[in-house]
Amino acid sequence: MIENIKDSKEKKVIARTVLEGLKEWFEVEESREGYIRDCVDWIFLAAKEEDKFVGFLCLKETGNATVELAVMGVLKDYHRNGIGHQLVEKAKEIARSSGYEFMQVKTVKMGMYEDYDKTNNFYIKCGFKEFEIFPLYWDEANPCQIYVMSLK
Repeated sequence: MIENIKDSKEKKVIARTVLEGLKEWFEVEESREGYIRDCVDWIFLAAKEEDKFVGFLCLKETGNATVELAVMGVLKDYHRNGIGHQLVEKAKEIARSSGYEFMQVKTVKMGMYEDYDKTNNFYIKCGFKEFEIFPLYWDEANPCQIYVMSLK
């Protein structure tokens, strides 16, 4: 079940639980804490299984017509069960109803790391299209791939 979470404290608790459970992807403490801090200002969707929050997704506005999937995570024990797709579908629905025309997401370019290749493939399966690569957006070892999708 996907819930739209409004309470700031609840957002932080869910984000911390999930991100700290995924340290192989969110290993930089400063970045992880930034997501936890910033998520209170974003649209926050959480996936619940058996009365436990197991994943979340945040959307932030990046332009009048565009929203970014700013951070997303699903606990490893719940991977490959469709939860990520459910979160993205609900995010698309909310973004459309809020008047956005595009959704974007940033990740590490395909071919750099196996785990991120899985992430890239996930976004492609969700309907995102390759938009642009910024080789030095983060750093040389982590070129930034931007994906985009039309919400129309």
